[in-house]
Amino acid sequence: MVTAGAPTVPEDLLEQLAVGGQMVIPVGSRTIQELYKVRKNESGVQVEKLGGCRFVSLIGKDAGKLKL
Repeated sequence: MVTAGAPTVPEDLLEQLAVGGQMVIPVGSRTIQELYKVRKNESGVQVEKLGGCRFVSLIGKDAGKLKL
C-alpha cells in the first residue's frame, strides 16, 4: 500500500513488486487522484481502477515516471 499520491506509478516500485504481487497506489494530480490496484504477473502488469481519492504527494527523484 503506497500512502502518497504520484502523477504516475513509479518504475522503481514496479521493479520491486514480485511476480504475483499487488500494489495499491493513488495516482493523479494533487487535487484529483484515482486509487489503482496494480498486479504483476509473468505476462506484464494489470491495473484496476478502484475509485477516486486524495492523498498527500509522493516525493523523490522517481516519484512518477511510468505512465500506465
